[in-house]
Amino acid sequence: MSSEPETTRQPRLPASPRLRALPMVIFGSRWLQLPLYLGLIVAQCVYIALFVKELWHLSWHALDLTEQQIMMSVLALIDVVMISNLLVMVIVGGYETFVSRLDLQGHPDEPEWLGHVNASVLKIKLAMAIIGISSIALLRTFIEAGNLGSSRASFTEQGVMWQVLIHITFVASAIGIAFVDRLSDTATRNHE
Repeated sequence: MSSEPETTRQPRLPASPRLRALPMVIFGSRWLQLPLYLGLIVAQCVYIALFVKELWHLSWHALDLTEQQIMMSVLALIDVVMISNLLVMVIVGGYETFVSRLDLQGHPDEPEWLGHVNASVLKIKLAMAIIGISSIALLRTFIEAGNLGSSRASFTEQGVMWQVLIHITFVASAIGIAFVDRLSDTATRNHE
């Protein structure tokens, strides 16, 4: 029996490869995006304040508003929520993809989509969110379309046409992004 205390051996982790100076600076530059994501968190707080303001206005004046005004207020709330969801996708997905891992594996609140997020998935999700936001804006315009030509109209027929064209452009862009992504996935699988 030896008089030395028995020590438990820790498994040795493989050493991280050392980067040369220039690659280390380039790789480290990803952290410059951190203030941008923190700024988006501040923008998220602004949208929370806007949501509370809209909800307060709707609740306080619910008995004085017409059905159309209530519908417009609810659509404004949905619009704020969808933009907020877009912010969350950009903040969480962008940070995870371009800056550093969040290490949320096993956390009960880990978003389902985060496990397979990459730049392509993030682009498609963002495109779909933008189409959803554009759809809400277009729906609000269509609801107000009865006022076209009157002094109460907040837009013109030409404005409606531009909104529809812009929405169609968003949809076509999303389809194009998804198509190119599918082509690149197919090419990658064929190459392997």
